[in-house]
Formats: sequence, structure tokens, C-alpha cells
Amino acid sequence: MQLRGSIEAEVDWRGAGLRCTGMARPDGLGLRLRFSGQLPGSGELAIVFAAPELGMGVSARGVPVNVTLLDDAGQHIYGTRGDGRCTFDEVDQQALTDASLPPRSFRVSARGFCTVPARAVDGDGAVLLTRFDFAGIVTFAGADGAPAAPDKPLK
Repeated sequence: MQLRGSIEAEVDWRGAGLRCTGMARPDGLGLRLRFSGQLPGSGELAIVFAAPELGMGVSARGVPVNVTLLDDAGQHIYGTRGDGRCTFDEVDQQALTDASLPPRSFRVSARGFCTVPARAVDGDGAVLLTRFDFAGIVTFAGADGAPAAPDKPLK
């Protein structure tokens, strides 16, 4: 991921340096993925992608996505404040059958970009995600309301 503005960084989190959680959005519409890790010479950064139009197991192109950045080092929250400012060029979901994962778990891979910076919601500043590529795991809760999978590094 490439970040420009109040946070200048090339983000390349892998293995144990990456924490990922994914679940259906609380309103039941679409999915949410949260990635977090350390920025070199800085604190932790978390990036949340929320795609209200993307259902369980659906692969697509040109999907609108809302992006939120939680900057622990600068203690700021940045948000695109809507899902029309960033896009998944391509997103692919593949069902996972690993017995160590809850049912209804999917590997989600996506690439995309933002056309408008995420603005600080608690002060001045903005961060533009000029491009991003990721893979993560999303677990959709069952009818019994089972929670999503805990933070788990990807292999």
C-alpha cells in the first residue's frame, strides 16, 4: 500500500508483522477487513476497508469501498467518509475449508485505489491511498451470531 500526505509510507506487512480480521459489517451489509501493523520508525497503523455492496463469497470488479486509517503514532483517525471515494478494481473471495477456521470463512484478495484523501476526523491532515493490494480472511457469522475469527497472521 502506498500512503501520501500526513502519513508518508510504503506499507508491506507480511507474516507475523500483519494482523488481519474480517467480518460482515455490523449492519449486515457487505464486509469489513481490518489490517494492522507497525510503520517503520513510527507506531502502529490500522487500515479498515468496508465494502457495503460486497456479499459473502462474491467476487467483483469496480466495487466502492470506504477506508478508515487509525494512526496510533500520530493519534489521528482518517476517513474517506463514504464508499464512493475508493474502489476495489478487483476483489476475489475463495471459500476456505481449513478445519482450524470457523465455517463461512473466505480468503479475500483485492487491489484498488482512492481518488480522494482520507481526511482527519479529529483535526487537520489527510492521507491518500494511491494504491493498495491485500489478501485477508473474512468470516461471516452464522445465524447463531458466532463471532468472526480472531486476529490471525496470514501464511
